[in-house]
Amino acid sequence: MGQQERLARQFEDHRPHLRAVAYRMLGSLSEADDAVQDAWLRVTRADTSEVENLRGWLTTIVARVALNMLRSRNTRREQPLDVHVPDPIIDPADGTDPEHEALLADSVGLALLVVLETLTPAERLAFVLHDMFAVPFEDIARIVERSPEATRQLASRARRRVRGAAAVPDADLNTQWEVVEAFLAAARGGDFDALVAVLDPDVVLRADGGLTGLSQHLRGAQIVASQALLWSRVDLTMRRALINGAAGIVAFLHGRPFSIAAVTITNGKIVEIDFLTDPERIAQLDLTQLGD
Repeated sequence: MGQQERLARQFEDHRPHLRAVAYRMLGSLSEADDAVQDAWLRVTRADTSEVENLRGWLTTIVARVALNMLRSRNTRREQPLDVHVPDPIIDPADGTDPEHEALLADSVGLALLVVLETLTPAERLAFVLHDMFAVPFEDIARIVERSPEATRQLASRARRRVRGAAAVPDADLNTQWEVVEAFLAAARGGDFDALVAVLDPDVVLRADGGLTGLSQHLRGAQIVASQALLWSRVDLTMRRALINGAAGIVAFLHGRPFSIAAVTITNGKIVEIDFLTDPERIAQLDLTQLGD
């Protein structure tokens, strides 16, 4: 086996890990794949003869590519998006696709990715690499071109933001499904009080409709309950699905995917609902595993 072929096989062995790093950095499955492919092209041009920790070395390369992509993304946007929901990872309600297990390790829920979107690119990289993948600050510092101490401060600021904004979901999936079913039953029955009862008083609803003009950012149990009653009048078919490993809903309209809802449940109450309703992005997701 030649050196290039050996390197290619080793890279493929590490691809799930590298894709997980890129997904946490970018919140986009397609961009994560692009970052990993870009990293591979860089690897083929590099001298790896003195690399002792290939996994760690590849991780830093992917992270550097993702950091550049984040910075480029922020430069291109003339103004921030009103609402942006990262790409969801969707599985059938009865189990997770083995290919998704690396992407979903460490309970990377959609709500956490939403919070990561609020960080600066350097903060996001420092937090993701150190807190999620245990990369030493000395290695991260070389990527962000700062001192280890300054890099430590980046991660610390990011950690405070995440802890202050990201809800900690209930771990028991059966409890999550019970709450989701209660929410859907109340909406179908037009029971406003029952809807409010299953929602946290400060529940947040985000809906990313892309260019459709249907994006929303709502807060409060009564306004979210009113919105749920409004949409319950539409002839949608609801299917249970795991969204980033947690209980969620995929809605179909006339047989076609219409929306994807990730539901965050804490202490038996819905504290956050993140909807993706952008038809262009939904069309790019593989929903065949949900059945007909």
